[in-house]
Amino acid sequence: MERFLSQLRWQDLIDIIIVSYIIYKVFLLIKGTRAARMLIGVGVLLALSLFSRFLELYTLDWLIQSFWTQIVIVLIILFQPEIRKALAQVGETPLFHRFSSAGEMKTIEEIVKASQALANKKIGALIVFERDVSLNEYIEIGVPLDAKVTKELLISIFHPSSPIHDGAVIIKGNKILAAGCFLPIKLGAHISKTYGTRHRAAIGISEETDAVAVVVSEETGAISLAVDGVLENNLDMEKLRHRLTNLFTNERDRK
Repeated sequence: MERFLSQLRWQDLIDIIIVSYIIYKVFLLIKGTRAARMLIGVGVLLALSLFSRFLELYTLDWLIQSFWTQIVIVLIILFQPEIRKALAQVGETPLFHRFSSAGEMKTIEEIVKASQALANKKIGALIVFERDVSLNEYIEIGVPLDAKVTKELLISIFHPSSPIHDGAVIIKGNKILAAGCFLPIKLGAHISKTYGTRHRAAIGISEETDAVAVVVSEETGAISLAVDGVLENNLDMEKLRHRLTNLFTNERDRK
C-alpha cells in the first residue's frame, strides 16, 4: 500500500477524479431509461465472456467475441435519443437560469391557469419548456412569436379555430418563443395505446432533451406532465403548480 501511494502522482488523482465524474454523469443520464437495462445486459455478456474463457469454452467465447465487434454499432442505433441528449447537454452552457427570479412565479401561474382553463373546455394543448438543452431545431419549423406568457395568449393559440392549435408551444423564461411546433413522436409497445399524438410528443421531447412538457387531453380534459420521458397523469392545478415550482424555482435555489 505504501509503495502504491509513493508511486501515485498528482496527475493520477486528477485522472481518477475526471473519469469518476464522467462515469457518474453517464449513470445519471441513463438512470431509469432503457439504456440502464441494456447496460445490465452488456455486463452479463462481459461476465459470460470471462466465464467462457476461464472454462475454455472456445465456441461460446468465439460467438461472444464476434458479437462484441458489432455491439458499438448496435448501441449507437438503439440509443440515438440518449446520445443526442448527452451531446446536447455537453454543448450547452447554462449561463443564465431559465426563469428570472422576478417573473418566475407569475409565468408558472399563467401556465397553470391556462392549462386548467383549457382542461375545463377539453381543448387539447402541448406546452413545452426549454431548459438547458436548446430546442432551436423545433422552434425553427414553428411560427415565431417572442411574446410574453399569458393565460389569454395560450388559450387563443390552442383554440380549435387557431391555425396553429395542433402544434406545440415552446416557452423559455417568460417568453413564448414559437407556436405550431412539431415534435418527435415517441413510439413503442410500452407506450399506452390511450396516449394520443400530444402525449407521445411530450414523452419524446422530454426523453430526447431536458425539456418539460405540459399536456392537456382534448378527449378527457386531463392534465399531464412529461419529465425525463415519464408522463405524470391527472394533475390538478395545485399539483401542477407544485411540480413546476419544484422543477424550476427550487432547482435554481439549489444551484
